Parts: sequence; structure tokens; C-alpha cells
Amino acid sequence: MKQKTNNLFDSKVEPIPRLRPDIDVIPVRDNGHSYLYFRDMRGYLEPHFALDRKVGTVLSLLDGRKSINDLKPYLGKGVDGNQLLEFVRMLDENRLLLSSHFKAFAQQKEQEYEQADVHQSVTAGNSYPADPHELKTLLDDAFMQHSLSYRGISTESIHALYAPHIDPRVGMETYVQSFQMLKDIQPTRVVILATSHYSGLYGDFYQGQPFVVSSKNFEMPLATIPADHEAIARLLDEAGDTGLSGNDRAHRIEHSIELHLLFLSYLWQHDFSIVPVVIGGFGELLHSNGDRLQKQIGNFSRLLQNQFGGDDDTFFLISGDLAHVGKKFGDERPAATMREEVRQFDEQFLTAGEKGSTEMMMDLMKEERDPYRICGYPPLYTFLHAFPELEGQRISYDRWDQTERESAVTFGSILYQ
Repeated sequence: MKQKTNNLFDSKVEPIPRLRPDIDVIPVRDNGHSYLYFRDMRGYLEPHFALDRKVGTVLSLLDGRKSINDLKPYLGKGVDGNQLLEFVRMLDENRLLLSSHFKAFAQQKEQEYEQADVHQSVTAGNSYPADPHELKTLLDDAFMQHSLSYRGISTESIHALYAPHIDPRVGMETYVQSFQMLKDIQPTRVVILATSHYSGLYGDFYQGQPFVVSSKNFEMPLATIPADHEAIARLLDEAGDTGLSGNDRAHRIEHSIELHLLFLSYLWQHDFSIVPVVIGGFGELLHSNGDRLQKQIGNFSRLLQNQFGGDDDTFFLISGDLAHVGKKFGDERPAATMREEVRQFDEQFLTAGEKGSTEMMMDLMKEERDPYRICGYPPLYTFLHAFPELEGQRISYDRWDQTERESAVTFGSILYQ
């Protein structure tokens, strides 16, 4: 994206904009050198951006109150104000500062995405090969290695699948065991209800709108999967008080839908379209009575039921993982010390999902206010509200241990008939 740089910070007396709070700064070593690696979940930074670790002192002083002149006493005699200003302008140009330049860049990037017709994959080339031939070979091998028998399940009556969006490099076995069940069905429409990991990063932009639908076609390595524009338009026309938004910037860097489409595009050769919806957090239901949100969930669920409930050609995918525990996610204890309690909680959550019981699920989540950060709770809770008569059968349960970060993520799948 070409961006003008004439609005970069350029003053020695005005406060320097602070470092963006939504960037993770991670110390790394490479070939004997120490660096600070900057990870931007929102994708505004160039990939793999890093600086020498020695600049950490300067970065720690960027609190939004100090000017270039204020910083000079903290630095060595070899650094003058002009050099420091040049360094700050470099930070600003690379979108590390919460500045007017950054805000203009971010707004332009979001608007360009919203106006585009196609969602380009953010997972291809990272979680799996972007090259179609390499990807097909990988998936061929995975399905040969991990496939199970259908264990007496009739695929003719399959209505929905709850499955994870964990990185395929650690969850491939669960993906294969889950999605192989869909190999022989041929729905023409797939409604996807998925975790939104990023809508909360947009502040008040989605205030009162937990459901975000995209009208874009999704470009994946094996196929470009079209959106069902007619169905999406009907949802938006009849949205009313459902909390449904058609401003789809929350989809721009989201992986939770793409990872399901990865496997559909591999397994299915027939034409189908999608209604992709990401769903923000339901914490309000756990920390207060959440009357407003509960009403929106009920209204949106009824809208789904009315639009798609009687349609045998519509299939539902629910995308969500289970527990996120350990020091990476804010726990004081390492994930290894929580293994059994997490397993028991996951067991109760999956049982509620199998029974199709929103009441059981809500009671469990309220008990300790989602102590293990179940990211699949909002999409699965919404689906069960829309189709309370369905019962499911558990297909898999697994765990990804990030030993080096003393953390773990659990995930599983349920098939609904």
C-alpha cells in the first residue's frame, strides 16, 4: 500500500506519540545478536519487523508525554536531537507509534479491505503451504494417515459440525477425523459461525454488534469460495435488533473461518457458497445479567432458524477451540499444573454441546466466569440457541502443549445430526 509520509512526527518540543499498546515486543536472538521482534496482530506492521535490542531503552521512554528534548538527558552524549528525531520518524513511518500517521494508515487499510470483493487468505503460507500442489500433497498424506471409520454414523443426516480452528500443524489429526465425516455430503450453502479474535481490537466500532458477516468471496489456495450474497443480503435486511453488522473489517486478519474452508475446499468438488459470520465475546453474559446481549443472541438465532432451518441444502460449521491456559494467557500457574481440572471443564462443556443444552452450557460458563477462556463458547452457544432440538456426537478431543511458554490450548469436535 503506497502511503504518504509527510504527516510523520516532526517536532523536538511536542510529546512523541507513545508506542502502540496492541503490539507485542518479543526479545529474540539470531546468530549471536539480540533483537526486539514486533508482532502486530492487526497486520499493520511489515512481517518480521525487528530492531536491535539496544533501542529498548528509548522505546521504554515513549509514554506519550516526553518530547525529543525531554529524552536527551536519558541518552548518551553521542546521540543528538536530530538523530533521535530521525529514529522516532522511522518508528512512525513503520506504524509503531500511536500517531496521526498510523491512524490514517490504519483507516485506509480497513477501508480498502471493506471495499474489496475478495478476502485473501491470511493463513496460507503460514499454517500450511500456499502452493496448491504442495498443499494437496500435505492433505492427501494427512487424510491417509489419520482417517477413521465412520463408526456407524449416517452421513445422510449430518446437519452441522463443531470443529477447532487450531493451527493445522498441531491439530491435523482432529481436523481429518472431523472433516472426513463431511466428505460425501453436498450442501450448496454453508453457514459458518466462528470465533472473532479481533473485533474487540476495534474499540467501540462494534459496540452492541457481536455478530459480523462478510459478503466477500474467500480466496484459498485450492479454490475461491463465493459468498452467498442473496442470503447475506436477506440477513442484513431483516437484522433488526440482532446485533448483526455488515462492516466486515473484523474478518480481515481472522483465521477461524479460513481453516474450515481449507478442508472444505480440499474435500468438496461441488459448487457451494458461504455465509461467513464471526462472533465477538459474550463476557457480558457471565459478569452481569446481560439482558441486552441475551436478547440479541435470541433474535439472531431466530433469524438463522427462520432463514436456514428448513433448508436441507444448508450446512452449518461452528468454528471454535476450547481452553486457553497457562502463562501466555495470563494465568499465574503453568498449564501443566492445570491439566486435569481443564480436562474436566472441557468434558462438561463438550457434554453440554452434545446434549444441545444452552442452559447447561451457560451454568457451566457462569460458575467461575469462563476460567479457562473457551473461545468456542460464543459460536456454539449461538448455534444451539438456533437449533435446540439437535443432539451431537463427540468426534475428537486433543491438546496442544506449548511447553516453552508453559501454556496449552485444548480443542475438540462434535457432529450434529
